[in-house]
Amino acid sequence: MAAKKSSLNWIIKNLVWGALFVFIIVGAASLFLSIRTRHGKEVTVPDMTSQTVSDASSAAAAAGLRVQVIDSVYMKRMARGAVVSQLPKPGAKVKPGRKISLTINSLVPKKVTMPNLVHVSLRQAKAELLAKGLVLGKLNYVSDIATNNVLEQHYKGRRVEPGRQLYTGSVIDLVIGLNGADAMTYVPNLHGYKYLRAVDALHDNSLNVSGVFFDKSVRTYSDSLNAVVYSQRPSATGYPTVMGTGVTIYLSLDGTKGAD
Repeated sequence: MAAKKSSLNWIIKNLVWGALFVFIIVGAASLFLSIRTRHGKEVTVPDMTSQTVSDASSAAAAAGLRVQVIDSVYMKRMARGAVVSQLPKPGAKVKPGRKISLTINSLVPKKVTMPNLVHVSLRQAKAELLAKGLVLGKLNYVSDIATNNVLEQHYKGRRVEPGRQLYTGSVIDLVIGLNGADAMTYVPNLHGYKYLRAVDALHDNSLNVSGVFFDKSVRTYSDSLNAVVYSQRPSATGYPTVMGTGVTIYLSLDGTKGAD
């Protein structure tokens, strides 16, 4: 009887130790995965446009992020090596440790092949222009069966054929379709946005930049890239407006200007 009781105690003891071991392993694995993935934690991507790669790296590190340069374009008046654009965009929520892809201004201009944007969506056309180092200019809306379908691509006021060699940084205007039943959008709140980010936000909402005004604090091209929007016309009222509407923006180096 004593032998059976001793054997039973041994089995129970081993089962307890086995369960405890499994619990510890599962807990450790869960903790490791939580640390590895920063489960539930997000950080805001800082705006690194117009900064040097060194400054962008420092800004990213301060936010718990990393940067990688993936491409370069040529913009005549922009500082060489400065960040032209970034993905994910400024203000996006990402997990700590995420790599931010940077496109910088190259030292010398290079030529790229003009893509065929006809019959693709505005969103896709915008992505293809960015990938080629070309700049999206004015959105010219005309009546069509499909809204935001690209009908023509223009360079310096004339149609530009796919395959033509252009310098990076060239501005491409698009003729876009507009169906009257699906022609409305909303004006975003641009307050605090730098110039390039503001233009990007307007294009994302199927709107145009109708005017850009800098106050006296902006004296150089670099200043213009670092200035932020303190006022806009029309403002972000929340009411729908027709696609292609122009928005005028006012910028200053004084980040507190225009604040309530």
